[in-house]
Amino acid sequence: MIPTSRAWALRAGLRRTTPKPRCHTLDLSHEVRCGTTKTVKRWYASPKPVGQKAPESVTTIPGPNWLWLEPIYEPFRAYGRVQRRRPYMTQFISSLVIYLVGDFVAQSIGSPAPVENVEGEEEGERGWVQAWAEDRDWARTGRALLIGGAAAVPGYRWFLWLSNSFNYSSKTLSLATKVAVNQLTFTPLFNSYFFGMQSLLSGMTIPETIERIKNTVPVSWINSCKLWPAVTAFMFAFVPIEYRSIFGGVIAIGWQTYLSLLNQRAAAKAELEHTPEDTKTRAVRRCEEDGETVEEKCAA
Repeated sequence: MIPTSRAWALRAGLRRTTPKPRCHTLDLSHEVRCGTTKTVKRWYASPKPVGQKAPESVTTIPGPNWLWLEPIYEPFRAYGRVQRRRPYMTQFISSLVIYLVGDFVAQSIGSPAPVENVEGEEEGERGWVQAWAEDRDWARTGRALLIGGAAAVPGYRWFLWLSNSFNYSSKTLSLATKVAVNQLTFTPLFNSYFFGMQSLLSGMTIPETIERIKNTVPVSWINSCKLWPAVTAFMFAFVPIEYRSIFGGVIAIGWQTYLSLLNQRAAAKAELEHTPEDTKTRAVRRCEEDGETVEEKCAA
């Protein structure tokens, strides 16, 4: 009997070897069994972890910064939010505050009206609040509030229209045109409105009001050319639209003070021109006793 191949191999001392399986590179399990695994770079692999940088406040000693300005910035941010939600009401209230402060400053700078003391009452007995309240011309303050409140929304609409107009390719030309248009149209019209309303609300007649406008508007317009062109140019160039009114309002406090003083000087001059000769002589004599000329205190 012929032995089989397996029996013959056992007798011959040979060991049958099992053939290795074919390795396919697409099957990772075969690569592991075959011992042919290689490290392959995968493009979708996550990057190596890196250490995060510590915050600057931890690595450095706190020093001077701009955090101390935060209480100043917050009211302006709140004003900008209110301005965007209710622009007309915000402008109306802002105008009232500006004219109120301007009138108070103008009355504080100008010579207060003399207050006659009651017999047996000394001036030192009044408190400072009572003295301040009694020395104010509240009718003049009311006129200022009425004039400012009526001009709030039209003034806002004017500057809003001006910011959306005359926008050329050249920023310098656009800015110069805006400043020129504002100075040549809005400033004389507003000054005429201010002095005319002051005169009418004071009880003056139409001819007297026209005379007041002729005596005050040219002087105020010339003086405005020294201030408002630069303010308007800076406002349109650097100030956002929601903050332009508050920026101009801060400058307008000083300007309204000047207009109020100019109006009072014109009123005093007109009153001196229409007083009888004997009263005028006493007023001149009183001014000379104070060491000042008529032009400095009475006529001015």
